[in-house]
Amino acid sequence: MNRYSNTGEYKTEEGKTYQKVTRYPEIPETDDDVYVVTTDGDRLDLLADQYYKDWTLYWIIAAANPSLPFNSIYPTLGVQIRIPAYPEDVMNSFNNINNG
Repeated sequence: MNRYSNTGEYKTEEGKTYQKVTRYPEIPETDDDVYVVTTDGDRLDLLADQYYKDWTLYWIIAAANPSLPFNSIYPTLGVQIRIPAYPEDVMNSFNNINNG
């Protein structure tokens, strides 16, 4: 499912359609989160596929690691990143704050 499908749209008086601003939830740490040190060839989409069985959830890993390069699926080599254990909870939070 496309994460933008629930954020909604609005129309201007001129009839132009725009996507509403997408807001991302805070992702609290849990004892079940996984921490990995990035190696050559790692990409956020590949890590999401490995841990969540869904490459489209790469944005959850990105949101949980704000120190990663912005707007890139390539994490910095040799840094520790957190992979949140409960992507379904993050998706629920995401949908709740963007359905308003």
